[in-house]
Amino acid sequence: MKGKKIKNRKEDLREQMVEVEEEHEEFATFMIGEETYGVDILKVRDIIGITDITPVPKSPHFVKGVINLRGNIVPVVDLRLKFRMKEREYNSGTVIIVVEVKGRYIGMIVDSVSDVVDIKVESIHESPHYSDNIREDFIQSVGRKDDKLIIILDVDRILNTSEIEKGE
Repeated sequence: MKGKKIKNRKEDLREQMVEVEEEHEEFATFMIGEETYGVDILKVRDIIGITDITPVPKSPHFVKGVINLRGNIVPVVDLRLKFRMKEREYNSGTVIIVVEVKGRYIGMIVDSVSDVVDIKVESIHESPHYSDNIREDFIQSVGRKDDKLIIILDVDRILNTSEIEKGE
């Protein structure tokens, strides 16, 4: 009986070691249309429901305006418009994901938020040309979670602060 307990403990320790060896990265996932996208969880500062957005004159078509988030003025970008997708009416599932880009907060309007997922590093691959809607330089990589592909976005490139400020 004692020998069996030791064997089980050894197996448990081996399983724990394998789990530690498998590196994971965490991503906040969300939907735009039928596609699932993700951003590095370390970039996400807040997720809020759609709220009143104050328009800013002469801003790019994809910048919906600004919001006041706990005393911070945050520009808000509609990712559908940024990706040249058809605009749609906001609903109760629409959210603003606030991310940090080069020390500044920027909000991204998405159709709905999904979940925070762990993806094994070996399941994350450089992106081949994936979508006609999204510039390739916006895509950091593609991750596989179970049987689902997640397009991992590079928010530093998508939400270039000088582009938002200059109206390019």
